[in-house]
Amino acid sequence: MIFAAAGKQFEDVRIKREDWPTLKTKMPFGQIPVLEIDGKPLAQSYTIGRYLARQFGLAGKDAYEEGVCDSIVDQFNDFFGETLPYKRVAWGFLQGDKEKLKQEIYVPAVKKHMPLFVNFLKNNKSGYLVGDGLTWADIVIAYGMGDLDEADSELLDDFPELRTHYKKIHSLPKLKEYLEKRPKCPF
Repeated sequence: MIFAAAGKQFEDVRIKREDWPTLKTKMPFGQIPVLEIDGKPLAQSYTIGRYLARQFGLAGKDAYEEGVCDSIVDQFNDFFGETLPYKRVAWGFLQGDKEKLKQEIYVPAVKKHMPLFVNFLKNNKSGYLVGDGLTWADIVIAYGMGDLDEADSELLDDFPELRTHYKKIHSLPKLKEYLEKRPKCPF
């Protein structure tokens, strides 16, 4: 989404499940995503995000804003990590009691983390999480809130600021075009 927001061309290579065992051994950490830059791999989702945000002017206007963006994204990563047991079952990667995991893991994590992101929106007053323009923190949170809204829209009802924010970000022309064309995948 960062490439799209910046209006940069990129090649989005999707890996088929049957090809993964062979490719896994070639990845720096045995996982994806990996961004290839001049034939060199850069791994880890948020490392790639930070790198691209800095390259394309979406990391914040100064070192402090960069730090705030990074902290918001790291907090989202904490949320994602807490909810992974539920997500793995919801995505069909593992067997388990989806409803029980939702009530015991997912719902409490939503109620714990979402108010933190709302506070950034309320305190900043620009409609963005950091500064007065789009940053990669906005893109990451909007992606996550879109996923949350699609998976269980009632959970986002308590956080209308986040729903408004993600819809605003997703309606930016370059992102809207990308999201309409992007292949569907569970993560």
